[in-house]
Amino acid sequence: MDYKMFLIFHIFFILYIGIVAENVILIMVIYTEKTLHQPMYFLVCNLAANGLYGSTALLPAVLRNLAWSSSEISLASCQTQIYFIHTYAVVELTIIGVMSYDRYVAICHPLRYHTIMSMTNVYKLIAFSWLYPLVAFLIFYILPLQLKYCMNIIDKLYCIHYSLVKLSCTNPSVVNIVGLICLVLYTFPQLVMIMYSYAYILRICASSSKESKLKALRTCIPHLFAIINYCVGYFFEILQSRFDTNHIPYRAQVFMSLYFLIFPPILNPAIYGLSIKAIRVKLFKRFDNKNRILSVKDPRLFI
Repeated sequence: MDYKMFLIFHIFFILYIGIVAENVILIMVIYTEKTLHQPMYFLVCNLAANGLYGSTALLPAVLRNLAWSSSEISLASCQTQIYFIHTYAVVELTIIGVMSYDRYVAICHPLRYHTIMSMTNVYKLIAFSWLYPLVAFLIFYILPLQLKYCMNIIDKLYCIHYSLVKLSCTNPSVVNIVGLICLVLYTFPQLVMIMYSYAYILRICASSSKESKLKALRTCIPHLFAIINYCVGYFFEILQSRFDTNHIPYRAQVFMSLYFLIFPPILNPAIYGLSIKAIRVKLFKRFDNKNRILSVKDPRLFI
């Protein structure tokens, strides 16, 4: 491994360790602190879990290829990676959609919030956020498994459905059409939920007091950042998958390819951990307590 590859390997390794550390810490704080056992925090916890799921689908494979100075991947591994990456994307959007609904109920129907967003309903929504993408995409995932491939070079750093289909010997038009239909089915309901929720929130805020507007803004900002982060990555992914991007500089293409699977998992824990006061206080309290424990001298030294 030359110096350049050595440096790139360690950059990706540090990124992966950072993603794992951030998301695991956030999950553990929410899990262990009973005061955080509320609908919004459980949804944040699941967003962090999905960040681990998506980054693990990509970065270990990238690290292995860098360590072995290889750019090869077996067909079975490529197809498995496709399933994990695509389900990560749909799970992320579904959780964001449920979080939008949670904010809508909290701001527009505050008196009914605990009835509508009861823990039983929250568990059902969380289960749906995972099971719907995992099962729904599995149905579509079977189609490319039937294809035969005449080419073996994928023009991306990782495998996605459209890039693999382009390598098939037969005309992939039918699979592409089905893929576009599935894309709409997998994403349209969540997008409608997000847009409806925030349109209604804006309508309520327009007729509210200044104090109520600021309170609503504070509770929505982390979620809006998560939506923007996801949309930027999704835009980059669609741009590279469906259009010719050869005129774009190579480094920009690499950045666009990696954004979707690296930046949301590494930024979302920071956004929610630092901007939501309840989580921020518990995080700082936990680290402060650990520092105090470490700074206490061993009493046996004075014997």
